[in-house]
Amino acid sequence: MAAKLKKGDKVVMLTGKDKGKQGTVASVDPKSNKAVVDGLNIAIRATRQSQTSQGGRIPKAMPVDLSNLALLDANGKPTRVGFKVEGDKKVRFAKTTGDVI
Repeated sequence: MAAKLKKGDKVVMLTGKDKGKQGTVASVDPKSNKAVVDGLNIAIRATRQSQTSQGGRIPKAMPVDLSNLALLDANGKPTRVGFKVEGDKKVRFAKTTGDVI
């Protein structure tokens, strides 16, 4: 199945402790059906000091299930994503407005 969210998309969290917050998709893992969103689902991870980075308690964005995210349309409202064929390409569009994303 095609990925409905891609890297760089603006999304909003639908459930959980960060419900209603917005962020940008940093990476998507279609195999596990999860995405990492900057600024959402932050957990504190203890890391060892290395030559390149300082150790300590570092906040890190953890993966979120794709079903808990909704794409933001041009109006800034959450929307579902659909696919349609234009010419010979398959493109994503917002279900609420019909705009191509």
